[in-house]
Amino acid sequence: MATKSTAKTKTAVKETKQVPVNVLADTVKKAETVDAKTKEAETKKDTVKKTSAAKETVKETVKKATEKKAPAKKEPAKKSAAKKEIKIKTYVQYMGRQVEEKDMIAAVKKAWTKENKKKVGDIKDIALYIKPEDGAVYYVVNGTDTGSVQY
Repeated sequence: MATKSTAKTKTAVKETKQVPVNVLADTVKKAETVDAKTKEAETKKDTVKKTSAAKETVKETVKKATEKKAPAKKEPAKKSAAKKEIKIKTYVQYMGRQVEEKDMIAAVKKAWTKENKKKVGDIKDIALYIKPEDGAVYYVVNGTDTGSVQY
């Protein structure tokens, strides 16, 4: 007498025999194709990960390089600005007399330090008002102290 498991095995064998061989071959090919596509997808994922890591490395390298080069670029720019500074001399001429601007400024500094008993380093700004007909330079130092100097 046949047992239940033997009967099931015989039925399974009959069902297997009924599947055509070409269908089985197609199923095997499809399984191989799926395996190949899975491996290809995994390879692409690995490539994307490696590419992303390489991009990050390049970004960091570029960032470090620009940080190092940026200060070097700024320094020459400052030097070139200083080289382009124009020297200016100003003269006031009136009735046969001539006075240079730097001489007027020196006289104002001397008078201001003498009158106020302060140092030249305390001067932040000077406004000069030149009146050739009076032969005088009127000044305002630091916006508050006023006076005049004859030239």
